[in-house]
Amino acid sequence: MTVGKRMTQNPITILPHDSVAKARKIMQREKIHRLPVVDKHGKLKGIVTEKDLLKASPSTATALDVYEISELLSELQVESVMTVDPITIDVETPIEDAARIMAENNIGGLPIMKEGHLAGIITESDLFKLFVELFGVRRSGIRATILIPEKRGELADIAVAIRDKGGNIISIGTFLGEDMTNALLTLKVEDMSREDLISCLSPYVEEIRDVREV
Repeated sequence: MTVGKRMTQNPITILPHDSVAKARKIMQREKIHRLPVVDKHGKLKGIVTEKDLLKASPSTATALDVYEISELLSELQVESVMTVDPITIDVETPIEDAARIMAENNIGGLPIMKEGHLAGIITESDLFKLFVELFGVRRSGIRATILIPEKRGELADIAVAIRDKGGNIISIGTFLGEDMTNALLTLKVEDMSREDLISCLSPYVEEIRDVREV
């Protein structure tokens, strides 16, 4: 899956010379945490986040009164607090690469480009929603977390065993194990009892960590 399938298309933007106060109002009204900054031709110039605006705002310990603070923020321009030339990705970038880039750079969102133009934005909230889907959170079943040997065909053998017992796999995901010889597998199954799933998995696993109805 590419980010183009999950991004917010035609995101709300702001101009470099717009005020910090305006950016703040837009974020509050739209319940968003970042705004791509574009010039009058629509070219991406930067990105401004809620954190940037907080840093630009006077401390609560300031001697300025509320009117002076409002005037200061109305004069302060977005371009003075934005991140210039932010990290961007192409619309055809795989979703997992977007997650990796965000994690490695400690950022919560990425502008998405198509043929040099801003096409959308993807944020950590979009990834959280995808995570919920990947693990079939909204469907009931039996979820098992197991440690399996790292060997060819192991997942296929487990899937066949579940099928032969009449079960249906709703979701499946693999994670790093304790070392290079094994992996941690989490799967969710329907149309099977907890006992049947344990019996089905036992011949293929090094350890059953957790099995529960969810």
